[in-house]
Amino acid sequence: DVFSLGSGSRSSKTFKPKKNIPEGSHQYELLKHAEATLGSGNLRQAVMLPEGEDLNEWIAVNTVDFFNQINMLYGTITEFCTETSCPVMSAGPRYEYHWADGTNIKKPIKCSAPKYIDYLMTWVQDQLDDETLFPSKIGVPFPKNFMSVAKTILKRLFRVYAHIYHQHFDSVMRLQEEAHLNTSFKHFIFFVQEFNLIDRRELAPLQELIEKLGSKDR
Repeated sequence: DVFSLGSGSRSSKTFKPKKNIPEGSHQYELLKHAEATLGSGNLRQAVMLPEGEDLNEWIAVNTVDFFNQINMLYGTITEFCTETSCPVMSAGPRYEYHWADGTNIKKPIKCSAPKYIDYLMTWVQDQLDDETLFPSKIGVPFPKNFMSVAKTILKRLFRVYAHIYHQHFDSVMRLQEEAHLNTSFKHFIFFVQEFNLIDRRELAPLQELIEKLGSKDR
C-alpha cells in the first residue's frame, strides 16, 4: 500500500518520492532565490522571472517545486481520499475528471480520485525525471516542446488542488493545514497567471477562490 509509506510524523508523509533538485546546480540556486523571495510575502513579485534568467529554467524549477508541495499536501489527506469516499475524481458536483495520458491510457477512463491522483502524480514524476524534457545539467537545452509539456503538467496538478478544496477542505481544516494549502495554491495561481500557463476554462472549478486570493493582493 503506497500510502502508508511515511509512518513518521504526519507532515513528512509524502505520497510519492520527492523530486530533488541537485545541490550546487544552477537550478538549485534558482530554487533558493524563489524561496527567499517567497519569504518576503509578496507573491506577485516572487513569481516574476528573475533578471537575466532563462524562462524555461524558471518554469522547470517552479514546476518541480509545485509537484513537491502538492505531493506533501495530498499526502496529509490520503487517508480521507479513498475508493469509498471519492469513487470519482471530482472538483465539486459540476466537474469530473477522467484519466488519459495519451500513451499507456489513450481513451479517458473514469476512476476513483485516489487512483486518478496516483496516475497523475506518477505521470508527472516520469516527466520530471526525463532528462530530455527536464535537463538538470547546465547547458543542456530544453526541448522545443518544453512549454507545452510544462503547461500540461501544471494543468493536471491544478486538479489535485481543486479536488482537495472541493472534497477534503474539512479534513484540511481539522489538520490545521488550511494556511499552508492557501499559501501554496496562491503561489501556484500567481505563477500560472504570470506566464499564462493554464487556460481560464481549466481554472473554473476554483474561480471564486482565485478571484478572492487575487483581490486581497492588489
